[in-house]
Amino acid sequence: QVQLVESGGGSVRAGGSLRLSCAASGYITRFARMAWFRQAPGKEREAVAAINTGRGTTYYADSVKGRFIISLGSAENSVELEMNNLKAEDTYMYVCAAAFGPLGSDIEWPKEYLYTLWGQGTQVTVSS
Repeated sequence: QVQLVESGGGSVRAGGSLRLSCAASGYITRFARMAWFRQAPGKEREAVAAINTGRGTTYYADSVKGRFIISLGSAENSVELEMNNLKAEDTYMYVCAAAFGPLGSDIEWPKEYLYTLWGQGTQVTVSS
């Protein structure tokens, strides 16, 4: 069974950087979009960033725009998230997700119903 596997989480001081990676294990047709969400106990899961694998179109939540960069990995069905100028409020479990399509309109990119596969997550902790 194909799974999404994340890596790269950890602990960092405020102002620091981390780079997350996510890759699909096993063979599967190319995803149409890959994304990162984040969640914390007692809070709703929120979309962080997404990228369409065809044209490379990217989407960002306002809270991370200008600080985070999403990009496709070197392997098919892989994605990375470069996180810069991290803040304490970025402390979450970061979860990778993938969509086969249809992708809906651009404003729908944060909608969880678009994504079929989900990873287990990697913890990011930012200390102030």
